[in-house]
Amino acid sequence: MAIYLDNAATTPMATEVVDKMYEILKHDFGNPSSTHSFGRNAKAIIENARRSIAKMINCQPKEIVFTSGGTEADNMAILCAVKDLGVNHIITSEIEHHAVGHAVETVVAKHNVKVSYVKFTDNGHVDLENLEALLSEHEGKSIVSLMHANNEVGNLLPIQKVSQLCRQYNAYFHSDTVQTMGHYPVDLEQLDIDFITCSAHKFHGPKGIGFLYVNKELQIKPFIEGGAQERGLRGGTENISGIVGLTKALELANTDIQDHINHVQGIKTHMIESLRAKIEGVSFNGDINPESSLYTVLNVLLPNFRKEEMLLFLLDLEGIACSGGSACTSGANVGSHVLQGIKADTTRSNVRFSFSRYTTKREVDVTIDKLVKIMAD
Repeated sequence: MAIYLDNAATTPMATEVVDKMYEILKHDFGNPSSTHSFGRNAKAIIENARRSIAKMINCQPKEIVFTSGGTEADNMAILCAVKDLGVNHIITSEIEHHAVGHAVETVVAKHNVKVSYVKFTDNGHVDLENLEALLSEHEGKSIVSLMHANNEVGNLLPIQKVSQLCRQYNAYFHSDTVQTMGHYPVDLEQLDIDFITCSAHKFHGPKGIGFLYVNKELQIKPFIEGGAQERGLRGGTENISGIVGLTKALELANTDIQDHINHVQGIKTHMIESLRAKIEGVSFNGDINPESSLYTVLNVLLPNFRKEEMLLFLLDLEGIACSGGSACTSGANVGSHVLQGIKADTTRSNVRFSFSRYTTKREVDVTIDKLVKIMAD
């Protein structure tokens, strides 16, 4: 029995998405920049997708820029804020995804930009009082870049409160929403924000496609040169089938989204309760309160098992896929910067289990039984 519990790394593509993409790959091969009928048809497909996405997240179509995924979108937001909006101060955290963390380090090294790192509360949430202090101390233009949900421990950012603080101090606000797009309703008429990001493969869409939302009030320049695609903001022939796949995946995700939330939160709660019942001394990294934690992620700290890599290997032999941290840095053997950043216990095994709408309680039960057996051997 193969069990996949690494959905924060990537999700299996929905059959409906595969079918929709196949239609495009087979019939709609025109270059959207061409003026003949094949090109015009391809262009129409892209613009219809843009309008559909804009409607689903309640923004204007011109505010959607298609990218190769969340990493490019995060890089674009940070670099354009510095180069085009005059930002000279970045406020971020030490537990951001490397798409943000490394982009910030690069910008700071190449430009005259200051970076400040916000502090955390005891359970790993952003300290809002410290954030306000950092905003109030700087007289230039600032951008706050904080992820909506941490991809390793699942802590949720109170995004509305952060937005209000940013506006109070005239700062720009970028949030990496890769782990929450397609998992929570998004209403950009109600959320005052400058940049958010999306990666389709986190909600049963294809890899290599995503988008950056850019608030219509902002004037930024191309991030990738070489063509006038995406209203001049990103050069390169568009990934038509990927865009269609993203749109279909987001449409499916937003259908009965509360039922989806309830199902997956039930899976997570069941795993928490079962682990507590069967493994003495088990604990969890980050906040597991449903109100302030991403329902798709559970980071488990196991007692008396210090070789995390061996544990993951043994689970893999049992057909169970999970992670010791972000899959984007797997194999680096440098430890989790997130767990280090929130001062979690990294001397014992930390395992991230992450769920999707396709995960079942039966799979969780089998996983826990295998985990108990491995730890007892």
